[in-house]
Amino acid sequence: MSGKSKTILIRNGHIWNASDDFIGDIFVNDGKIAAIGNNLKEHFQVEEIIDADGLYVFPGGVDPHTHLDLPFMGTFSADDFETGTLAGLYGGTTSIVDLALQSRGSSLSDCISHWHEKADGKAVGDYAFHCGITDFPEEVKKEFPDVVKEGITSFKVFMAYKGVLMIDDRLLLGVMEEARKYGAVITVHAENGDMVDAMVAKYKKEKRLTPEYHALAHPASAEAEAAGRVMDLAFHTGAVVYLVHTSCREALKKAQQNYQRNQRVFVETCPQYLLLDDSVYKKPGFEGAKYVMSPPIRTKQDQEALWAGLQSGNVQTIGTDYCPFNFVGQKDMGKEDFTKIPNGAPGIEHRLELLFSEGVLKNRITLNRLVEVLCTNPAAIFGLSTKGSLMVGKDADIVLFNPDETHTISSSTHHHNVDNSIYEGWSVTGKVKTVLSNGKVVIREGKADEISKGQGRYLRRKPYNFAY
Repeated sequence: MSGKSKTILIRNGHIWNASDDFIGDIFVNDGKIAAIGNNLKEHFQVEEIIDADGLYVFPGGVDPHTHLDLPFMGTFSADDFETGTLAGLYGGTTSIVDLALQSRGSSLSDCISHWHEKADGKAVGDYAFHCGITDFPEEVKKEFPDVVKEGITSFKVFMAYKGVLMIDDRLLLGVMEEARKYGAVITVHAENGDMVDAMVAKYKKEKRLTPEYHALAHPASAEAEAAGRVMDLAFHTGAVVYLVHTSCREALKKAQQNYQRNQRVFVETCPQYLLLDDSVYKKPGFEGAKYVMSPPIRTKQDQEALWAGLQSGNVQTIGTDYCPFNFVGQKDMGKEDFTKIPNGAPGIEHRLELLFSEGVLKNRITLNRLVEVLCTNPAAIFGLSTKGSLMVGKDADIVLFNPDETHTISSSTHHHNVDNSIYEGWSVTGKVKTVLSNGKVVIREGKADEISKGQGRYLRRKPYNFAY
């Protein structure tokens, strides 16, 4: 972001952090939060005053799980780093951690350079990278210290997508042992790839090829088994493990059991697993394809367990697994065969509003806890030390939120670069109004404000802090 940002005073807002809330002012100077208190106008020269009376003031959201411009299943995710981070800003997400995915046979440095080409000069919100490992020869192992020095302090592994992304337990052990040396977190897609592969083959042989069978081919037992196995491998190696997109109560239960042996495990879930149930796959025609993702949408009982885990502290973050595909021209590649439906859905724009409306207002989760799982915890776990809370010295990533405004989610009005929404027609209470990113107003009263392509910053992250 070029140029010196002006001084801004946010007055009389209801300020929320993970551990407290109060009515006050925030003074922003040079892209940072310079002061928090009352009657700050009397103490500072201010170029712009934003009246936040009646509004909630939150830290900018940190989405730890996105897939922008991702090559997958013969196509690319529909949002690139410009449109995807813009949709995030509209929804109060000011920072993302995207997956830079290694191609088999290539180096990690080539992978990271390729993702910088995708993001640098395009992103309008701040971004960092996980590094996805699909191949782990000796020369890749030697790259780990350099990757961590570049500020990439988490590595992702897949226990599913057999023959494409999946690595076996031996390679997984090697990745864990190497990551542990440098304080890097291992993020894991936990599904038993062999089990899923066998179920897919069974349904294909039986000519059961509608979207419903995608969900049936990815049973909760496959997720729970893989989650338990990867936690055992992490316990053996001493690695810190982070379970992405946890969708079922069985996997959550295994994480809860492992906390009792003092293992460092983090659990992420996503809005779709909290708000939708598996009846979506029985929608008429091909509509169920919009909800094809891995793991799939689960049952209402799984929803209840995940909500309880959020409030109790057994689920630490809410990401989106943001990986959108158009219904026409992408999802419909699998109209005759569910295995050809690209896996993923949009949602980064609606994370805060949905979770406030369906979580806080329905007494499923406190507002402090919501700030913690959307902002503070993702920043702390993934080494984004200047993000995640409203404190003096932090980046001035600030969201002004009207807790009373109602609106309806629709693909006709959202800012995702995709033709469908898995929350189409969903009425929510609570609306993001104004957003600051690094001290600059980027969304003003619900509209983009002087956003420049490429203004988003690459975020170098710190190694995992064991004091978290």
